[in-house]
Amino acid sequence: MFSEPDKEILARRSAIVKHLTSLVSSDGLITDRDGCRAYETDALAAYRKMPLAVVLPTSTDEVSAVLKFCHDTGVKVVPRGAGTSLAGGAIPTEDAVVLGLSRMSRVLEINYDDRFIRVEAGVTNLSITSAVSDRGFFYAPDPSSQLACTIGGNIANNSGGAHCLKYGVTTNNILGVRLVLIDGTILDLGGNSLDSGGLDLLGVVVGSEGQLGIVTEATVRILRSAEAARPVLFGFPSSDGAGNTVAEIIAAGIIPVAIEYMDKAAIEICEAFSKAGYPLDAEALLIIEVEGSKAEMDAMLDRIISIARANGVQTVRESKSAIETAAIWKGRKSAFGATGRVADYLCMDGTVPTGKLAYVLSQIGEIVKRYGLRVANVFHAGDGNMHPLILYNANDPAEQSKAEAAGNDILKLCVEVGGCLTGEHGVGIEKRDLMRCQFSEIDLSQQLRLRAAFDSKWLLNTDKVFPFDCRNQT
Repeated sequence: MFSEPDKEILARRSAIVKHLTSLVSSDGLITDRDGCRAYETDALAAYRKMPLAVVLPTSTDEVSAVLKFCHDTGVKVVPRGAGTSLAGGAIPTEDAVVLGLSRMSRVLEINYDDRFIRVEAGVTNLSITSAVSDRGFFYAPDPSSQLACTIGGNIANNSGGAHCLKYGVTTNNILGVRLVLIDGTILDLGGNSLDSGGLDLLGVVVGSEGQLGIVTEATVRILRSAEAARPVLFGFPSSDGAGNTVAEIIAAGIIPVAIEYMDKAAIEICEAFSKAGYPLDAEALLIIEVEGSKAEMDAMLDRIISIARANGVQTVRESKSAIETAAIWKGRKSAFGATGRVADYLCMDGTVPTGKLAYVLSQIGEIVKRYGLRVANVFHAGDGNMHPLILYNANDPAEQSKAEAAGNDILKLCVEVGGCLTGEHGVGIEKRDLMRCQFSEIDLSQQLRLRAAFDSKWLLNTDKVFPFDCRNQT
């Protein structure tokens, strides 16, 4: 899972730490074992490695100085936001310095006329909306971890969320970034508007998982909040009915603000936690949210309900108050945490065409059953971004191996039906060795050439994204 640490770097640890002390404030360097332990893993907690040291800069200039030193001395660097990565994207190696951006959490500029906000990379996703909500604006991407995850991590993994169906994922909402290259060079990409001149390097950086540089600032779009929003619960007696409803809604050209799916296992887990009023007699649940004026919402829901009834829906329950709306979304947003109360789990992140949802759901059940495990499905159905939660006992190595094998089979299935390995969690270490399932050798070679143009020494977030045997191609 990890490459062997560089013994020469390990032998120079004292000298490396001594120099880092001169580059950041006295409380911005963690070197003791207990302190570093907090950074040895991320939300893919099955794997962990103790880093060489942890650096917590407070400015772009400090990030630049640290990266230049690491570049000149051959020290690997692992960027880290809030550590919410479910693909192992922020897990360090023993010969690497973790560069955490949590202290860079300032809002730098808000421009309501041009509708953008500029923030440091350590600002949490939800804090962006909080900064502008009193003026009737919001930031659209809303990952389930939005209370904790940072904009820097969102950019690294091109995160989405429940409302990405209508508003797009991170790449559709980023206008510009300040990027620090591994040699310390500071670049400003994009700007304050949707289109900037020159090569689309911003599009290259978003989703690059910290392998091309470290984002320290971001300029993002803020949007006017809708007049009103209304989530509706749809309970179905089968996953086929729910899956077909999603496909037919999209095929009809109807774009709700969100379409979320839960199967029976997920419904029971989330209802026990949130008391949101989910229909416990349903085999599958859709949360469909529409927004706009009352007339607009009523017209859209009439069409959606008609499609759902044609697919055998047995429960239709509209939110009648802000309290009910908050409860409905609390249950969905808390799905991963609520599942953690029941069992250990691996959260997968494959994406499939919406027309294949019903088929893929049935196949996921068969795959997990073959390994003698259980699964709870909760995902962004509107754009086919699936999140099967494979339940297992993390204290049983045999069960962990089975869970990983089942997850690999599920991701391969997603690619086979015309989807892809990841929708918003990134490749990290979790999907690294599956890259050839989706990409040809020519594809990988081109990606590696691009990576080498930014980091020829392969120092940024090593061991992630690309299979180990690809490195000799650069």
